[in-house]
Order: sequence, then C-alpha cells, then structure tokens
Amino acid sequence: RWVLSLECKGSRNFLSALRRAVEVDFKDKDKHKSQGLYLLTTGIPDQETHTVSAYVAEVCRGFDLQLHVCLFSVMKGTDSSGIIPARYANPRETANAFKEIVQAANGRFHWFGEAGIFESDDIASILSEMEKAKDYSQKCAFLVESLKQRS
Repeated sequence: RWVLSLECKGSRNFLSALRRAVEVDFKDKDKHKSQGLYLLTTGIPDQETHTVSAYVAEVCRGFDLQLHVCLFSVMKGTDSSGIIPARYANPRETANAFKEIVQAANGRFHWFGEAGIFESDDIASILSEMEKAKDYSQKCAFLVESLKQRS
C-alpha cells in the first residue's frame, strides 16, 4: 500500500530499498503465511549480484517472502530520468543478474520491453504445462487407437 504514495526518484540502491521494505514496511508479517514483493526496474542494482542474492536468500528464508522481478528494457539511447547509474550492464547481463537474484528468493522473473515479452517464468510454466497436456493427450489417443485395433 505504501508504494502507491511513492514517487519515481533516486538510484538503483536495491539493498537499501529492500531493507526498508522488509524491515520497516512489512507490518504484521507474522500474521501472513506468505508474502510477495515485486521489483519493477529498468536496470541492474548498484550492488554486486552475489551480495544482493545472499541478502535476498537470507531475508526470504526468514519469513516466507518471494521476490518477483519485472525488468523493462528501454530503447537504447533513452534516458528519461537523467540519473547515471553507479553500475552498468547490458540488457542480457542485467537479465541474468536478476534471474540469479530471483532464484535466491524463490520468485519469478519477467523481462519485457517495447517490442514485447523477452522472457517470463509464468509464460514458460504455462508453455510447459501445455506441452505436458499435449503429450498426455497423444498418449491417450495412441492407447485408444491400440484398443480399437484389438477389438
């Protein structure tokens, strides 16, 4: 709820923001079975990935928290904020870093841009389920066909 009152500003100090979210703003966290936190971002955190991953793994284990990341890749040369990040990575390196962080948090990763969806754990899961259903359907059809041939 507190997020609705925030304005876009600042840096990519991920650890500071995450600490605030889990140590200050998650009120009544013991009353909930699980909670999710969504990070909407356009770039890599200021801190090294292994540092962020270690902290995220520790925090998420502490009270069944899942961190989900939505990475939006902006067009090259577009900088609407004027903020120069403390750390730079190309889009693929950024995506790989967030995938590592999300794995430490048992969360989901989504990467999209103006051209569409580049990668999404939810879509990958749905496609996997559809493939399993198709395989199962084919096995059932084969079984029905073989039973018809016996009679």
